[in-house]
Amino acid sequence: MIDIAKKVLQVEADAVLALQQRLDGQFSAAVEMILACRGRVVISGMGKSGLICQKIASTMASTGTPALFLHPAEGIHGDLGMIMKDDVIIAVSNSGETEEVLRILPVIRRMGVPLIAMTGNPQSTLAKAGDVSLDVSVAEEACPLGLAPTASTTATLAMGDALAVALLDRRGFKEEDFALFHPGGALGKRLLLRVEDLMHCGEEIPLVDEETLLRDGLFEITSKKLGITGVVDSQGGLLGVFTDGDLRRCMERGYDVLNSPIKDVMTASPKRILRNDLAAKALQRMEAHSITSLFVFADDQAAEPVGIVHLHDLLKAGVV
Repeated sequence: MIDIAKKVLQVEADAVLALQQRLDGQFSAAVEMILACRGRVVISGMGKSGLICQKIASTMASTGTPALFLHPAEGIHGDLGMIMKDDVIIAVSNSGETEEVLRILPVIRRMGVPLIAMTGNPQSTLAKAGDVSLDVSVAEEACPLGLAPTASTTATLAMGDALAVALLDRRGFKEEDFALFHPGGALGKRLLLRVEDLMHCGEEIPLVDEETLLRDGLFEITSKKLGITGVVDSQGGLLGVFTDGDLRRCMERGYDVLNSPIKDVMTASPKRILRNDLAAKALQRMEAHSITSLFVFADDQAAEPVGIVHLHDLLKAGVV
């Protein structure tokens, strides 16, 4: 069974990689055609291809390209009314001869709607009818009988993803844009929440003056329950930080932990985050530097912190 599974994965991987060699001006033309579209991308296919079309439409819609799926059999029984003159059609058929897909082509032509054909047969009726034709042919199906659509559907899906991502890039689609379409669940939390939504501010920020003795700084760490205190100058600018871990290291080195000025043992130039940054960015910075807290600032030039965000805050909010 393992050998069969490995063979399937190899066949499908080869089918996807082979598409790279066929990316040419037709692909670029398809991207430009969609970018110029003032309506929606209507994607249509039958059977297994139809299921792939639904996924491509969903991916495009969530990455800045308005798209929907049209079932070709339903289309010839009234649903062609979904198509508007400013739309672009992507018609998908591995053989390029699927009857239900071919039956909607005359209507598309009469409406003057641009057509992108995506087919495994470059000489097919569908390929020849398209203003642009994308070749998604495969050398073989992963099915040993050569019957069940396997490698061909994988290749078609990959080509659809390539289109969606190329369009995303050309549109300058950002994380913030993606977040607007994904407000729910863990993904929404990662993309929508900003540092200022989670940070501790005001009296909750652990801060001590640079001349504070370390023993007094420990009271600040304990009372604020974040395992850290910031060290500030007379103007309130952050000079450094002192953490529970720093305390352990001081004791290991034999420092007089009770009577040393905290500025002598603090970690200078601590890592920062801005209040408008995404909470996910704060998490990435913590992971990159193996730390659990970041002091928050209003902008890059600010010296005085406006808050502090802890890894536990991100955990509780579902960002992690």
